[in-house]
Amino acid sequence: MIKVLFADDHEMVRIGVSAYLSAQRDIEVIAEAGDGTEAVDLALEHRPDIILMDLVMKEMDGIEATQKIVEQWPDAKIIIVTSFLDDEKVYPALEAGATSYMLKTSKAEEIAKAIRATFEGQSILEPEVTGKIMTKMRNSGDIPLHEQLTNREMEILLLMTEGKTNQDISDELYIALKTVKVHVSNILGKLQVQDRTQAVIYAFKHDLV
Repeated sequence: MIKVLFADDHEMVRIGVSAYLSAQRDIEVIAEAGDGTEAVDLALEHRPDIILMDLVMKEMDGIEATQKIVEQWPDAKIIIVTSFLDDEKVYPALEAGATSYMLKTSKAEEIAKAIRATFEGQSILEPEVTGKIMTKMRNSGDIPLHEQLTNREMEILLLMTEGKTNQDISDELYIALKTVKVHVSNILGKLQVQDRTQAVIYAFKHDLV
């Protein structure tokens, strides 16, 4: 049974989607959240197999909620389910740690299929989202590597330039040591360097400090 948390600030949407999903033989909606803050709390409390996350919600939006969940639980599998396809939503959501990206115009059956596929380790993206990513990749040659870093990754990179260890960074930012290690790994990959020393050299070379 795939355990699902559904976060959306529209009650009728939650009722409709949850009813459909709960009727599936292999899916169980174990909790519902009406805003991002509640989604973070419920995700960390229940540790569901899949989190369905709306983007535009009161208190805390889906992007911030996704980032906070992934920071504290790197293995979380989050599917964005939204009406928005603009760059200001797609890229930040994926960079925050979302695994899949679906539109609310999708059929309920397609959402269920995305849940099963994401549960199995796949990343399911709407065709329009895939097209945006491919376009960005084609144009990325003109973009400095460090501009691919998220705000949190840049923050950690700057702490690395101060000689801070992973434990130091964990203590200073109040995030788990495992989360810091994930961020550092992402930083090295995005900057195309082999170790922390090379990352620090990159930061100084590009006047990021």
